[in-house]
Amino acid sequence: MVNIKEELKVNKTEELLNVLLKENPKINNILQEANNTEEIHAKIKELIDDYFKSNPKTKSFYLEEDCGREAMERLTWQDYAAIRIMDYIDNAGKAYKDLNLRGKEISSNPFKMLWEAVKNGRNDLSEDFYLDMIYLFRQFDGKITQKIPTDEVIKKWMNKYPAGTDSAVMEVRKKNKQRIISLFKKKIESGEIKKSGFSFPDGATDDEKLELLNSWWDNYKFHLAFAVRTPDLLNEMLNNSLDKETMDILYKAEEKGIPFFVNPYYLSLLNVETPESLKGADLAIRYYVLYSQELVDEFGDIVAWEKEDVVEPGKPNAAGWILPTKHNIHRRYPEVAIMIPDTMGRACGGLCASCQRMYDFQSGNLNFNLDELKPDESWNDKLDKIMNYWEKDSQLRDILITGGDALMSADKTLKNIFEAVYKMAVNKKESNKNRKDGEKYAELLRVRLGTRLPIYLPQRITPELTDILKEFKTKASKVGVKQFVIQTHFQSPMEITPEAERGVKRLISAGCTITNQLVYTSPASRRGHTAQLRKALNDIGVLTYYTFSVKGYMENSNKFATNARAVQEQLEEKILGAIPQKHYNEIKKFPIEAEKLIENIRELRKEANIPFLATDRNVLNLPGVGKSMTYRVIGITSDGRRILEFDHDHTRKHSPIIDKIGRFVIIESKSISEYLKQVDEMGENPEEYNSIWGYSIGETEPRHPIYEYPEYGFEITDKYTNLSV
Repeated sequence: MVNIKEELKVNKTEELLNVLLKENPKINNILQEANNTEEIHAKIKELIDDYFKSNPKTKSFYLEEDCGREAMERLTWQDYAAIRIMDYIDNAGKAYKDLNLRGKEISSNPFKMLWEAVKNGRNDLSEDFYLDMIYLFRQFDGKITQKIPTDEVIKKWMNKYPAGTDSAVMEVRKKNKQRIISLFKKKIESGEIKKSGFSFPDGATDDEKLELLNSWWDNYKFHLAFAVRTPDLLNEMLNNSLDKETMDILYKAEEKGIPFFVNPYYLSLLNVETPESLKGADLAIRYYVLYSQELVDEFGDIVAWEKEDVVEPGKPNAAGWILPTKHNIHRRYPEVAIMIPDTMGRACGGLCASCQRMYDFQSGNLNFNLDELKPDESWNDKLDKIMNYWEKDSQLRDILITGGDALMSADKTLKNIFEAVYKMAVNKKESNKNRKDGEKYAELLRVRLGTRLPIYLPQRITPELTDILKEFKTKASKVGVKQFVIQTHFQSPMEITPEAERGVKRLISAGCTITNQLVYTSPASRRGHTAQLRKALNDIGVLTYYTFSVKGYMENSNKFATNARAVQEQLEEKILGAIPQKHYNEIKKFPIEAEKLIENIRELRKEANIPFLATDRNVLNLPGVGKSMTYRVIGITSDGRRILEFDHDHTRKHSPIIDKIGRFVIIESKSISEYLKQVDEMGENPEEYNSIWGYSIGETEPRHPIYEYPEYGFEITDKYTNLSV
């Protein structure tokens, strides 16, 4: 019996194939007359060679004789298509492991697939595949062009997204807070929830209990103690507003052992009774809290994305670095090392559904049993090992203390870590006095804390914490540390609340430069959303840093925005905030004058007449070594998912191992067509994204001067320590 759904699918794909052949008679003739794939490739190459004769710069880029950001920006829209057609042919028949399909080997041969569809009715090619090919040839033939949106259009898109400091939003959040507090009152009264340090005194009236709960709301420990860990409690806190499908997914996630942890403050940012004016405004936040079916399906089979995460003490990691402990140091680059303490800093104030470390939650290396993550006796010994390792490193000048979340560590623990870092910096400086110029080791210039607590739990940024940060900066500045950075993850302008703004101001008052790394999820990728976030962040004194494409394979496909969208946004929207080069010397001073960050950002935006400072770079963390957005689309799967070949970011210093490991092939977890259907369901107009099909080449943006390391007054050695390649 014929499956009607399959028949309809075949009829639809046949219709799209006919559109492709009708619009491209030359390609149709080649496919009809060819006896084999080699003939097809030879004939299509002739078409592209004719194009290259009239466009030698395109051929130079294709052959990588002329490459880099400036060379890419000289390409026309047709050039992109010509290069992609050639790359499809050059890479035809190559096999790749598709980790979205748990390592199944697939090959890409687009023109052979088309030929088989024409000759023998091959019917396993999806609508998404045909649509991508149709748009490729429309682009090559000049039937569609690249249309950069005007400033006015971008500003119109931006205006769709309110910030959490808008009066209408604050009014909704006030109601959310009181609803959640009232629920906790009932649960504490009934004994359903019992938490040490948070109980009502005997004889307290209803008003006194509510007053007490409102005061607890300003205590970050309350939010950690009362964090929601089950689907039922989550739904209850959201006034039972979650639909059956969402609840079924959350129940399955619970059965599979996927941890769940979201604190009451962050839950209060989710709309329940949503006014029409705020419809969809909290979607980026919602995607961080709610799990997808894909994550549930893949949990248990998730593959680690970053190879450097695999560490054996005393042996080189994927980047060649020999590390002193197993779980505490993450390292890719010569100048930078990441420290993950064995403290409460291994935990977070909530679990992001697209977390890059979901593999570690799956294996049990991370969890939300916070008591288990408190410092143990061996942490001080490990800290000594790490500091000794850094002290003897010839290239290290930048350390990032993260987790988990750096600010989840207790004040006392942070002070202990800062003291150890300070002593290490002093020792490096002292040791250099005995070394000749050209043999000196890099000294510590930058200390960063990686945290999402300014967003998840701004109550953690207390006056006491501010004093600790200020004290460390004062002390470390005297031994040459020049930049003190809080690196955070605002995902949406709706996360910029009065509480978050107050926390940011406290951090700035401590002399910290605050930079934001945006995870470019599908709802965050909506037209104008990221531009509005940049503006709202600048308003409170936060600089934008990296914009990351979502890492991971099929488990994160629901959250994933294709790399084509990342490059589209980079070239079409972010230009609105491009900083004129004449201001570069000015912005170099920003980290040195961190206490004046709000005023300096405001003044520069005014002078340059731009709504925000687009100082960040769009990148993907490669599943090997480093970050990059230097890639070309070299193939496409039968279901329309693009195959990308990434090169390293050659604008920065790498471990020498990159000369050996070469390039990385990544198969995306969703097609362009699937992405457009998703934003359509979010209420977007897919026509406003139409040029997305043409973005098949990326080149990493140059680093802005604001993020460059200060110069030393001496020459350091070119030798590497702690490295085995």
